[in-house]
Amino acid sequence: MDVPEIDKEAFREAVINAFCHRDYWAHDSINIAIFKDRVEVRSPGLLFGGLTIARIRREMVSERRNELIAELFHRAHLIERWGRGIRLILSKEPTASFREVGTHFITVFKRKNVGEATPQAISKDLTALEQKIVLLIRKNRYISRADIAGKLHISADTVKEYIRRLRNRNIIRRKGKTSGGYWEVVKRDGN
Repeated sequence: MDVPEIDKEAFREAVINAFCHRDYWAHDSINIAIFKDRVEVRSPGLLFGGLTIARIRREMVSERRNELIAELFHRAHLIERWGRGIRLILSKEPTASFREVGTHFITVFKRKNVGEATPQAISKDLTALEQKIVLLIRKNRYISRADIAGKLHISADTVKEYIRRLRNRNIIRRKGKTSGGYWEVVKRDGN
């Protein structure tokens, strides 16, 4: 089963945001730049309406530069609610970041598994399902059991049982509190 390197919903939202919020007076285009360690969605035009990166992250607010384009995306059901883009991106890709460089607003997604093992190479003593769960945790240490269940198309109870097994065998461990914590894959010989 293929697990995308960057969550599709988060990436889609970054591209939609680029079209809705770009400066159409600028003679430039929206670009997607792929690097070894990151993927960037670059949009001409800085934040609009006095917004700052700190404020959009903290308050999850939006100032629409292009009302008509935003309305078209809304009617096409590509935008559900105004101002939810940053929250959605960060909920799916917690390590995503935002910056303004020159006259561009850039959403940056860190690439995962650059040079990491494939599921088959994680550990020979794990089942295929255990390997997939460990790979998902390696890709996003903040992933929830519900997200694992959704991505693997299995029940939440199945995920709970496999997580319990992996923890008992000291393959993964939980760091921090339940709501704000994260998973850690324990380094083992052969990994």
